[in-house]
Amino acid sequence: SAINFLERLCLTWMFFFMMCVAERTYKQRFLFAKLFSHITSARKARKYEIPHFRLKKVENIKIWLSLRSYLKRRGPQRSVDVVVSSVFLLALSIAFICCAQVLKGHKTFLNAAYNWEFLIWEAALLLFLLRLVSLGSETNKKYSNISILLTEQINLYLKMEKKPNKKEQLSLVNNVLKLSTKLLKELDTPFRLYGLTMNPLIYNITRVVILSAVSGVISDLLGFNIRV
Repeated sequence: SAINFLERLCLTWMFFFMMCVAERTYKQRFLFAKLFSHITSARKARKYEIPHFRLKKVENIKIWLSLRSYLKRRGPQRSVDVVVSSVFLLALSIAFICCAQVLKGHKTFLNAAYNWEFLIWEAALLLFLLRLVSLGSETNKKYSNISILLTEQINLYLKMEKKPNKKEQLSLVNNVLKLSTKLLKELDTPFRLYGLTMNPLIYNITRVVILSAVSGVISDLLGFNIRV
């Protein structure tokens, strides 16, 4: 029993250590995205002591897009993907096991010690996944902030009125900004947990197995059939 307890304790520590590493990576990505969103603002760039430049030249827009692409790829990618995918699949498996146990006998479900352990693991994994979803969605919002490009377009229109002799050059920059805005809208999609929801296999398992199990649990507890 002592050896079994130590083995489970070591495995649990290793697993949660990898989860903490993944969360730290997400926090770094959010920090990069936050600072990137401030480089076109003089006040915020001065506050966070980062370089500042305006998107008033084609070269600046090119640098801005290149920097955005570089920061999004910065840091470990595949290893973090494996950790997040493993956590998602483990949470999915535990949820299925708990639903099956409740269907088997919901009155005696909490009498077993391993069911309590399953519930604790499921709660911990769900909190971790919710944290990652929150960080990931905020990171995506920072990189997909189209208002920066729209603000620069307004500044260009105002500058055209003040400097009509540079209207042709400014119009070229404005067209590039419009194309960049369309490009970002096409490339960026709402945040997903590293493509897990896009995977057809995982999507079908979640929809068919888990939702069916949840539907069966609710129907068993309430006494009438419910389709989720």
